[in-house]
Amino acid sequence: MSLSPEGTDAESMGSIGGYELIDRLGSGGMGVVYLARAASGRQVAVKLIHAPYARDEEFRVRFRQEVAAARRVSGAFTAPVVDADPDAEQPWMATLYVPGRTLSETVTKEGPLGGRELRTLGLGLVEALRDIHQAGLVHRDLKPSNVLMAEDGPRVIDFGISRATDNQALTVTGRLIGTPPFMSPEQFATPRDVTAASDVFSLGSLLVYAATGTRPFNADSPYMTGYQVMHEAPVLDGVGEPLLSIVERCLDKDPAARPGTAELHRMLRTLPDSLEAAAVPEPRPQDPRPRPGRPGAVAPTQVMGESGGTAATGAGTGTGTGTGTGRVRRGRRVLVSLAAALAVTGLSLATMRLVSDSDTTPQRHKDSGSPTARGPRAAALPAGWEPWRTDLTRDSGGIDPISYAESGCLRGRDAVYCAGSGFTVTKVDAASGRTLWRSGTNPQEVRPVGARGGLVYAYSLPDDAAAGNRIRKLVALDAGTGKQRWARRIGDVDAEAHLFSRGVLTISASTTEFVAYASSGAELWRSSASAPGGKSCVPLVLGGAPYGLCSSDDDPYGAPMSLVRFDASDGTRSDVATLPPTAEALGVVGGQFLFSVLEDPNKVAQSVGDWSYAGLVRVNPDSGAVKEVPLAEPPRGSATLADGAVYVVRQDGVVTAVSATTGKQLWRRATEVEGLSVPVFSATYGDLYFANRYGRLLALDRDTGAERWRTSSMDDLGDSSGDNTPSLLLVEDAIVAVAGDTVFSVRPDRPATPSATGG
Repeated sequence: MSLSPEGTDAESMGSIGGYELIDRLGSGGMGVVYLARAASGRQVAVKLIHAPYARDEEFRVRFRQEVAAARRVSGAFTAPVVDADPDAEQPWMATLYVPGRTLSETVTKEGPLGGRELRTLGLGLVEALRDIHQAGLVHRDLKPSNVLMAEDGPRVIDFGISRATDNQALTVTGRLIGTPPFMSPEQFATPRDVTAASDVFSLGSLLVYAATGTRPFNADSPYMTGYQVMHEAPVLDGVGEPLLSIVERCLDKDPAARPGTAELHRMLRTLPDSLEAAAVPEPRPQDPRPRPGRPGAVAPTQVMGESGGTAATGAGTGTGTGTGTGRVRRGRRVLVSLAAALAVTGLSLATMRLVSDSDTTPQRHKDSGSPTARGPRAAALPAGWEPWRTDLTRDSGGIDPISYAESGCLRGRDAVYCAGSGFTVTKVDAASGRTLWRSGTNPQEVRPVGARGGLVYAYSLPDDAAAGNRIRKLVALDAGTGKQRWARRIGDVDAEAHLFSRGVLTISASTTEFVAYASSGAELWRSSASAPGGKSCVPLVLGGAPYGLCSSDDDPYGAPMSLVRFDASDGTRSDVATLPPTAEALGVVGGQFLFSVLEDPNKVAQSVGDWSYAGLVRVNPDSGAVKEVPLAEPPRGSATLADGAVYVVRQDGVVTAVSATTGKQLWRRATEVEGLSVPVFSATYGDLYFANRYGRLLALDRDTGAERWRTSSMDDLGDSSGDNTPSLLLVEDAIVAVAGDTVFSVRPDRPATPSATGG
């Protein structure tokens, strides 16, 4: 990428990604937009992200995902993405250049649009939103300056970057993306739960602007404009029928009451070629008391008591616009501060600090010593515990690690045992973070197996791994010293081992037998991994007993799975049940085994970690009876069983809770925290804890999914922070998390991430 300083001639501006820069079209808070030319002569609009955001790894993750999603939007009324490099030193994205003025420029210079123009505009925008929503995106910043008026119809722009920039909610608490006059109420009240219905609300405001030249929500400050959007009726003076009825439905405060794009398209098709403007009412008498915005508006100071609660007012005087206290009560979300003035520029992203009455509870853990809704005032912690942070890396001797990206720790008696990318098995004191010992020379990129009876079980590569030998070893280490007690070959890099009641269950190096070892390393028994269906087998431990899950097909997702049980003492095998091809064990609920089932086997290889689940399967271990539990709304992500419910965590931070008994969705929360770990449940506080790959911690209420608290991301987590799956566990109530090459510990009632590094 080559760029010249700003202000130079177009011929000397340089290039981005091989696109010759012709002119500078505009700039905004997130970046600069250039008109550029490809080698073929095609003109494109190149958006170059500002350097501060380019250095934010979480922004890059979101930008990379949104570029991939935006590439799928290819409708006639959008400007498609033609090229991008989210991994460049400064990320950029190129969209097809659409010549033409923006809608805001058109209305300013030529006045409001007529009936036929409005119909063409409305239908084009609805089709654009349909394509954007079908690609899994929500625009979030639909406004006149993001609509280009091309000769053959409108074009919606900036649908690729608008959601990427919402990542700022991750790194700066309370920041929100949007332009207040064209935002929806839910963008202010619950920005992490915004759906496609938000864009419909914005479209309603945009159509009012196009038809009248004025905005339905328009106060002297962004603060009060946001208040009007959330609590007051829109000003629709000058909007005639049938457009009036359409925009009134679009501007309903309740997202569920707004029309979908299909219904909206049918309604807009009925617009006539000419629209009569509605009669503008005579000015009404104003209440003599000062009112922000327009007459009859209820000021925030009139509906907030000293403690932040609501107080009765005399706002409903009958002399205003009919937006008295009744409307406020139905959906009160009160803005309490303005962080900065809003800049409406080329990329036009408004950044506000917002808090609602329902959003104050997530902050309660952050107050020093403040109690949570459940449990004691202070967490139960290991003796002498203090917040700590420890780097786990050590020179690996030049031997390549196993490519498994499953770094993590497991709990011991008074310590944690960790293994993963760039570091070997390491014992860390749970109270201080001090490194007690390291074992081996080969980093494994896979978590240890377990700790029991004075031993730590882990994986290791053979001595000739550098020569291409990838047979994995199961090793037993002395928990006190880290010295190896014994090692056994168990199979290739995917071979697993699990602790059961009498020893360790694994698969043989030939993958044809299940093998159990005692704590001494002695072989307890072997059992065939053949009929029925033994071409692909994995060991399982359910309820402390040894099991296996086998497929009769070389493709593990191409044939039904056989669940088999082994006698713990001698390995005698018995067939239990036949399960769907994509069944994966989750655990035990109410004495029954629970498995997840993928919706489409073909998606497994295409989107690892972001699977779509069709249902659950419950198996009675005594009778072998199988009960299928369908999921009415198949969630996407990676499923985990915790505290009797299934939690599906998507890579983009959406968490869905599903009943393990009925399959009913309990709640869904868009956390906007990328790359989350599987959740860990705290019985003390009733919360689910997550870590992400950048060291951020998140707590959600187990019952509702409401956010209890979140921490800031951490710096200098090591080279593997962008690749490794994060993890966490509890030692008593202390949270111990692994992100990148770093393990750290915080207390859940005061969870600020530590900056000091342990020994």
